[in-house]
Amino acid sequence: MNLKEQIKADIKDAMRAKDTARRNTLRNLSAAIKQIEVDERRELSDADVEAILMKYAKQREDAKEQFAAGGRDDLVAKEEAELTLVRAYLPEPLSDAELTEILTQIIADTGATSMKEMGRVMGAAKAAVGSRADGGRINIIVKDLLG
Repeated sequence: MNLKEQIKADIKDAMRAKDTARRNTLRNLSAAIKQIEVDERRELSDADVEAILMKYAKQREDAKEQFAAGGRDDLVAKEEAELTLVRAYLPEPLSDAELTEILTQIIADTGATSMKEMGRVMGAAKAAVGSRADGGRINIIVKDLLG
């Protein structure tokens, strides 16, 4: 069962269990997936769905920070619950040590020696790492390795 089918099945389970928070979050995810499929007129792969989930998780993190700054603890808890649910569908993130090892190998493979070649390294890194690491984390480590 692919990721999109798993989300649809979990929506049905949440409806049966009358878990409205889980159902609503999963419906939002399903709608985001369907929107991309309709706009691009193609069937999404698991990698595409993971990218959508990463974007959704990033949005939840940003909203959580804004609500925390505004003192809205009730909405912070709601965003945290959604974030936990979304992360359950994503692969386990890489540790900093694992990510550094992968990026060191990519830098060696591409022959990058300066910050001018960072774009090549970042492209290869996003392809190799996928949704297992945030682009911001990759960027920081690549800068440390090249700088």
